[in-house]
Amino acid sequence: MFSKVLIANRGAIACRIIRTLKSMGVTSVAVYSEADADSRHVLDADEAWSLGEGAAAQTYLDQNKLIAIARQTGAQAIHPGYGFLSENPDFARRCVDEGLVFLGPTPEQMVAFGLKHEARALAEAANVPLLPGTGLLASLEEALEKADVIGYPVMLKSTAGGGGIGMQRCFSAEELRAAYASVKRLSENNFSNGGMFLEKFIENARHIEVQMFGDGQGKVIAIGERDCSAQRRNQKVIEECPAPNLSDEVRQALQATAVQLGQQVSYRSAGTVEYVYDDLSGQFYFLEVNTRLQVEHGVTEQVYGVDLVRWMIELGAGELAPLESLNQILTPKGHAIQVRLYAEDPAKNFRPSAGLISAVQFPEQDRKSCRIDHWLDAGLEVPPFFDPMLAKLIAWSGSREQTITTLLTMLHDSTVYGIETNKEYLCALLNSEVVQQGKVLTRTLNEFSYDPSTIDVLSGGTQTTIQDFPGRVGYWDIGVPPSGPMDNWSFRLGNRLLNNDAEAAGLEITLSGPTLKFNTARQIVLAGATLDAKLDGEALPMWQVVTVPAGATLQLGKVATAGARSYLLLAGGLDCPHYLGSRSTFTLGQFGGHVGRSIQAGDVLHLPTPPAVVAEGSIPTELQPAITNTWELRVIYGPHGAPDFFTDQDIDTFFATDYEVHYNSSRTGVRLIGPKPEWARADGGEAGLHPSNLHDNAYAIGTVDFTGDMPVILGPDGPSLGGFVCPATIVKSDLWKMGQLKAGDKVRFIPISIADAEVLDRAQLAELESLTAKPVSVAIAPPTTPVLKTLPAEKYGEKVVYRPSGDDYLLVEYGAQVLDIRLRFRAHALMLWVQEAAIEGVLELTPGIRSLQIHYDNLQLPLTRLLELLEQAESELTDIEQITVPARIVHLPLSWDDEATRLAIRKYDELVRKDAPWCPSNIEFIRRINGLDSIEQVKEIVFNANYLVMGLGDVYLGAPVATPLDPRHRLVTTKYNPARTWTPENAVGIGGAYLCVYGMEGPGGYQFVGRTLQMWNRYRQTAEFSQPWLLRFFDQIKFYEVDADELLRIRREFPRGRYPIKIEEIQFSLADYNKLVSEHADEICEAKERQQTAFEAERQRWIETGQANFSADGDMMIETGEEEELPDHHKAVESLVSGNVWQVLVEEGQTIKAGQPLLIIESMKMEIEVLAPQDGKIIAINREAGQQVRAGQRLLVLEDL
Repeated sequence: MFSKVLIANRGAIACRIIRTLKSMGVTSVAVYSEADADSRHVLDADEAWSLGEGAAAQTYLDQNKLIAIARQTGAQAIHPGYGFLSENPDFARRCVDEGLVFLGPTPEQMVAFGLKHEARALAEAANVPLLPGTGLLASLEEALEKADVIGYPVMLKSTAGGGGIGMQRCFSAEELRAAYASVKRLSENNFSNGGMFLEKFIENARHIEVQMFGDGQGKVIAIGERDCSAQRRNQKVIEECPAPNLSDEVRQALQATAVQLGQQVSYRSAGTVEYVYDDLSGQFYFLEVNTRLQVEHGVTEQVYGVDLVRWMIELGAGELAPLESLNQILTPKGHAIQVRLYAEDPAKNFRPSAGLISAVQFPEQDRKSCRIDHWLDAGLEVPPFFDPMLAKLIAWSGSREQTITTLLTMLHDSTVYGIETNKEYLCALLNSEVVQQGKVLTRTLNEFSYDPSTIDVLSGGTQTTIQDFPGRVGYWDIGVPPSGPMDNWSFRLGNRLLNNDAEAAGLEITLSGPTLKFNTARQIVLAGATLDAKLDGEALPMWQVVTVPAGATLQLGKVATAGARSYLLLAGGLDCPHYLGSRSTFTLGQFGGHVGRSIQAGDVLHLPTPPAVVAEGSIPTELQPAITNTWELRVIYGPHGAPDFFTDQDIDTFFATDYEVHYNSSRTGVRLIGPKPEWARADGGEAGLHPSNLHDNAYAIGTVDFTGDMPVILGPDGPSLGGFVCPATIVKSDLWKMGQLKAGDKVRFIPISIADAEVLDRAQLAELESLTAKPVSVAIAPPTTPVLKTLPAEKYGEKVVYRPSGDDYLLVEYGAQVLDIRLRFRAHALMLWVQEAAIEGVLELTPGIRSLQIHYDNLQLPLTRLLELLEQAESELTDIEQITVPARIVHLPLSWDDEATRLAIRKYDELVRKDAPWCPSNIEFIRRINGLDSIEQVKEIVFNANYLVMGLGDVYLGAPVATPLDPRHRLVTTKYNPARTWTPENAVGIGGAYLCVYGMEGPGGYQFVGRTLQMWNRYRQTAEFSQPWLLRFFDQIKFYEVDADELLRIRREFPRGRYPIKIEEIQFSLADYNKLVSEHADEICEAKERQQTAFEAERQRWIETGQANFSADGDMMIETGEEEELPDHHKAVESLVSGNVWQVLVEEGQTIKAGQPLLIIESMKMEIEVLAPQDGKIIAINREAGQQVRAGQRLLVLEDL
């Protein structure tokens, strides 16, 4: 037997072959195009070798590359699968010449049967019934002449074609003339052979084929027949074994003919003889021989209990048992049906659908009654270069009826989300009478009607996302925000009016909305800010149930002068997968909603089965949210305030100021323009040089966070953990207003009591339930203190301060405002106590450096009771000196002073702040501010340190905030002021005394030292990622150096589970830590004194140069990569598919007519014309011929005439 076999293919068949090789103990070698780097076959194989970038011709069809890899790996045989080079005699011959075993027929047999015009001649010589046809055509003129003789309809076929590619049915001379060049080009591109011929087309035809297998010595056997009549565009969709509604006489004749044909050439290995069966006359005609393993071989395997791939391998190795003996044990049992799951949109004439798959789920397989051959994983990008087949679902049972039922269940339990598939189309087919009765003809699918429950996105709007309420709850402690509707009150009112479940998902529309085509009727409500809405050109009201008929187009324009967000709620909601328990979109994290992003042109939104129809009522005017440009936001004073952080005057000013909303505001936070605080302290000590800095603690949604001197209201996509002070937090009943704040709006904060906040909360819930306005007024509560309660140190061994963060978050702080790992242990002990107590109403626990935030349901758990329980906890906490914590040492690669971080510094210097003292080198700044002699000393400290993970989610998604375990390794810096607008994913930085690894791209303020691998694995579970986040509390990070190129390779391989990192399991003891500190107390003290001296010198330098008084000019825009907004009289034409621009048919300045072809996109072996949506003039062409394009990407711009 071979020791190693190379698989010259991709996708489902490569995975199928690997499965058999593993069962045989044979090493598998996969090859892949870079576009397939995340394919399951690459991960499953024992070895995987890249074929480079490009389409099929540059990768899977490149014989030189394949042979070279076979040589390098020591493979003894090549399995070609199906498609690509599987029927290429030159490749088979070359394998023989190179000393490799080609697992398939001989080159001579491929020549004899592979070119279809020669196969016809061979069949004719064997007296097999043939359809009228021609030899190879020399020209279009000859084709037209011969077609007249044969009689229309005819089939124009590539002699080298297969898989439905290179075939076109023609009912007239006009259709033949139009198809000739296209079929020829597809044939040349896909099979390197432009030869074509004609064949008579039978209109009442069934496609029946016989599986044969030969030993190459003259013995050939038939292994049953299959019905493959369910075809679309000559590509099979449903296949089954045995063929239904055939007489035994016909079955025997079919199989006998197949054996006769195979024996004439002493056929070797697996092959298929295909026939056209005339359902009216009962006659069959030879169609072609496929000299390869068929896509549908699985149904034969299930019925006959064979492994055809294994037979091919054993035959190639000379170890296959005699066919006579194998044939004696072949007994058909039961019925098997296969459906092909394709990346295509049945509602748009089966247009190919390439792109990101965000969720994949298939039912558990037993490989008998349920078998699924696929190549998919969540996070995989389906490329536009290859065949669109995603999976083959095969069901088997004792009867055909039960098999159909099983297959429908399998489809129902399968999810492939992110691109369009034919799944629901397949379900409709299997439920149809013609399939149920086994009466499918090859033309049946052309006449089959399918009505999808979907919405087509014609234009995506400025930023339109799927959201649900309450969003993603339970992951605040690892840096996952809840997301959800920013104006949750409007959203919930709309859902309530439709009588939807509270969790039903809808669309959030920012500034301007999408254009949507409804493929099914659905009731809707428009809520939130008033926007220009039209249904098939007719104005549509807000806050009212409206029925949208199937086929109608809903055009949602710009939001009116007041407000920023509108909402489209639909009866039953939207159907998309949950991610960490919610459908809400977190665009920064690229997960949730529709593939983790805003919807865009070409997307398809799926609708669940609608609930019962509701009356077309409306929300009373007095209940509709009052959306204006001048806002009062009711808040709770705290968690931070005077006199610890702010002066009394600062607080008075804060509540007396009408702040202006900055234009650079988003779902992460609403920036405000207003007076600069005086501040009650000079700096943040070890937490940072600016007085706004503090040791990281958890934030609340709606808290006002001073990032330096600029206040930001943290939104539903904001960070969970950070190191800035927060003087107030919006109460729950007013959080919705944050979603309607628009640039230029005026905002004033109104302090109220926690008791009154609860009154407002209960009143709002009552309004939601009754859909009746119940106005409530509450009094201003002048701010006095941001502290609810203090326990002195002498009572329980440590000072405890309880601070409110709105009406449902409580911040528990320990000790002095210093970095002390003992305080982190204290917070950990409290967290464990609360978890063990299982207090009803406690929702989330998020530790900080010296604190624990408790998120609680204030309507279920009163604050007074919570404070009582927490004091009880303090009285019961054991001696924390004796606590040990399970921990790990996690070794991470670090690219020191990485190019990506240097690029971020350059961008900051160019776009944000020219004279920042930390530019042009953050590392030089760290050296200077810590009083070190050289940058090399900084490097030595970073690589020698063990960084203790104190918190997760400092800048989202499991990003650690860590500090060196040994205080001598602690480097202290200040943070950027203002913050960067862009930080590369997984940059490593230091701010205050803390190190952070950024979990994703976004703003940031830590001083860079380099870059490492991923902290978050969005889609895959690997040895390192049992959940999406890598690190845990009290892990220790230990860096080792790699260069920038090596890091890029690591970053490609690590999320795929192909770069193992060293992880040591340990126990972390506070007693051991205290011992280390005690033993090195003098050195620690010297290091701190050196740092303080350098710190003061740096501060003085800032004062002398004027840098200490830097004020942000408000001109900081976060880079989004979004295309520029167009004037009203300009229209963007966007691509509806991913692919390559094959031809640009127009020029700039050209006047065009509606419906005129503008470009041709080639996607998944199809040419797709992009048509002009209106009359106009071309003023810009954004993509050129040869360039790749993504769905939703702008192709060109039209100007209205």
